[in-house]
Amino acid sequence: MRCYGSTASGKIPQSHNAEIPETIIPRGHNTVYSMFDNRPVTEWLPITREEVEMRGWDELDVVLISGDAYVDHPAFGTAVIGRIMESEGLRVAIVPQPNWKDDLRDFKKMGRPRLFFGVTSGCMDSMVNHYTAAKRKRSTDAYTPGGEAGFRPDYATTVYTKILKELYPDVPVLIGGIEASLRRVTHYDYWADKLFPNILEMSGADMLVYGMGELPLREIIRLLEKGVPFDSIDTVPQTAVLRSKPEIPKNKNWEDLWLNSHERCLRDKLAFAANFKHVEQQSNKVQAKRILQEVGERVLIVNPPYPPMTENEIDTSFDLPYTRMPHPKYKKRGSPPAYEMIRFSVNMHRGCFGGCSFCTISAHQGKFIASRSEESILKEVDAVTKMPDFKGYISDLGGPSANMYRMKGKVQEICDRCVAPSCIHPVICSNLDTSHKPMTELYRKVDAHPEVKKAFVGSGIRYDLLVDSYNKNNDGSLDEYMEQVVTCHISGRLKVAPEHTSDATLRIMRKPSFKHFHEFKKKYDKINKKHGLNQPLIPYFISSHPGSEMEDMANLAAETKDMGFKLEQVQDFTPTPMTVATVIYYTGVHPYTLKPVYTAKSKNEKRQQHLFFFWHKRENHKAIREKLESIGREDLIEKLIEEKKKYHKQEYIKGRSKKRKGAKQRRAGRPRQ
Repeated sequence: MRCYGSTASGKIPQSHNAEIPETIIPRGHNTVYSMFDNRPVTEWLPITREEVEMRGWDELDVVLISGDAYVDHPAFGTAVIGRIMESEGLRVAIVPQPNWKDDLRDFKKMGRPRLFFGVTSGCMDSMVNHYTAAKRKRSTDAYTPGGEAGFRPDYATTVYTKILKELYPDVPVLIGGIEASLRRVTHYDYWADKLFPNILEMSGADMLVYGMGELPLREIIRLLEKGVPFDSIDTVPQTAVLRSKPEIPKNKNWEDLWLNSHERCLRDKLAFAANFKHVEQQSNKVQAKRILQEVGERVLIVNPPYPPMTENEIDTSFDLPYTRMPHPKYKKRGSPPAYEMIRFSVNMHRGCFGGCSFCTISAHQGKFIASRSEESILKEVDAVTKMPDFKGYISDLGGPSANMYRMKGKVQEICDRCVAPSCIHPVICSNLDTSHKPMTELYRKVDAHPEVKKAFVGSGIRYDLLVDSYNKNNDGSLDEYMEQVVTCHISGRLKVAPEHTSDATLRIMRKPSFKHFHEFKKKYDKINKKHGLNQPLIPYFISSHPGSEMEDMANLAAETKDMGFKLEQVQDFTPTPMTVATVIYYTGVHPYTLKPVYTAKSKNEKRQQHLFFFWHKRENHKAIREKLESIGREDLIEKLIEEKKKYHKQEYIKGRSKKRKGAKQRRAGRPRQ
């Protein structure tokens, strides 16, 4: 196997150190749109009234309101939902990034839909989209044409819904997407620094679809087309509604689990923390309970999720007739930067069983992996190669975590009983099939495509699944997979996420001990050396995560320096709704034990922890030295910033200088003989 240098098929040479060539990620709108000048606009879902009329429609069934620009690609949720509805025979239009500040003409231009309005903030929670971990306003928006900021409001789902309810009070509003999904119960909002009720209560929407919405959406449409009134639909899995107590529907197939009420959570942080454990466990169970929570005079009803999508179901979603392009309306403004990143990428699966404490993937997509068929993936690869500006490079063959494709429980009955939020922490479940062979075989099939020069794995790789010391389920496929990736699928360097070096902090993060990262690095370096490659390993780390203290950050800096790293992929912890770490940040206790956990919360504490990432910058040396002295870790001064020897040398020189000066003065003061 020789993919490095030249690709497996002996095509265009690649530098071992090269980043992805510029031809993979075209810059500027002219490149993106030039080859579609003659493509009819009717190949996209309509976003203007004129486009609706071009189709001969006098009425719409559904109008989708989105905080993102419309990109007709399976990586963008609004496009997926729109195409699902289209496949059900509905007439659907999209209103992307409507102006909420003027006379609201954008909300009126499509008129009253026959069935309902659909509302989403877009691919991100609007507050994460708008603000940094330090609560500073971002200057760009990756989901807006040209990357411009300011085209969606804070709390976009709530703002859009309230406007629609004022304009069309009798038309149902169905909300979904990650913002709605992760705010479906009482939750802590970092930006307001307080608890919010569920987003149905806040927004006034009629129903919420959480998680990946294809299955519940199809069922809702089926019931509506049968003539069932919207307000009578309250037992569809993976949906949430608000009802008065007498209106709570009965369902003999579901057990009920009552959470502490919203009002009690406002009074008692421990009650809020206790709720989270139930929500997380039920969200990741095959046979979950129905969750109920009182809020004011009403009850929130969160129906259990659907089982993970079958191969056929997920293939159907990805095989819909996407143009794979932003709408032509954005030609002058430029394509959204997020599109440029994924333009030539292929998503192989959904879900993540890592269960990391700071991550929302499993809360939204679930911990069970839903994998596409090889046929569907290779069909999409072929579609990418036929794009007129394709230069031979697939930018990513991946998923939420790159190396979880096809992984699932060996005995499904064991998974059916499981309540653990992670399949690989604190140890890898013995029932988990961690074979990497299906991925290795699929990568090689993609490499064999005559139009593919190189296919990169750009998604994050779970390194802990690739080391024998942690993965006791190794079936012999790990080394072959790793050699395949290192020699054929890296664009100059590999990024992985150990996140921290402190075992205590890593346990709270639900990440493995840092010793396993040492083993991975040895293995990675050995393969690179074997093939004469120079591909740096780039680790990701987080500061100020719950459990991380100042001394832990000092040790992190010293240990990573010993390993030869000057850290660049670093971030400060951002509390986002519906994660373990956010609950700890707000309540001060772990939701599973209700025991206290230290968390850096003040700006000064967070700034000081973050400072240790940049020990190599001279302007930080004084502050780092003072902090190390204050925590009694003077032993790290020399090791970390190499100033202790310099300091002693300077003091010695000063001392000698004073002695010489004193001696001269004494000699000068002596009487002549």
